[in-house]
Amino acid sequence: MTSHVHRIREELPLVLLFIAAIWGVFLLDSFLPLENFGLVPRDMGGLVGIVAMPFLHGSLGHILSNTFPLLVLMTLLAGSKGNSRTIVVVVALLGGILLWLFGRGSSLHIGASGLVFGLAVFLIVSGFLERRTVPVIVALVVVFMYGSSLLSGIMPFQKGVSWDGHLFGGVAGAIAAWFWVRQLKTSA
Repeated sequence: MTSHVHRIREELPLVLLFIAAIWGVFLLDSFLPLENFGLVPRDMGGLVGIVAMPFLHGSLGHILSNTFPLLVLMTLLAGSKGNSRTIVVVVALLGGILLWLFGRGSSLHIGASGLVFGLAVFLIVSGFLERRTVPVIVALVVVFMYGSSLLSGIMPFQKGVSWDGHLFGGVAGAIAAWFWVRQLKTSA
């Protein structure tokens, strides 16, 4: 059986590579109009944003505000029993699809904060559904670190904030956690 520390050590290069990719795209965006590939709800041209959105950021402050939480949450996820790569992909894609289907009209959505919200909610929900000591402790740590941001981040009508992207990222994280814990329990 692989220990939590071993899994984190094993997956940390992938976490850092993902964050480096986000920063690489941010730097490229200085020269190319990559933000145009953001998600626009119910717009066929905005479909590419389902995949591109987590890699696109509008400012240095924007990318910095997502970098540290991504590093923390993806590292915590790497130490869990879950297949962290699959969970990240499912949360990002499902959150993007939900935002594309139900998000605010013609708004352009960019940034990894939907993924951040999704991973935080995934760790919280799966921790409490698993009912094992370590996942519950991880869930409590995530609530302590990000709980107020999770609540304030989904408040509507925030100028320049994709509150609906945060909301649907969180919904995607909860759905993914529910299905993952259900699968975990049936395979045990």
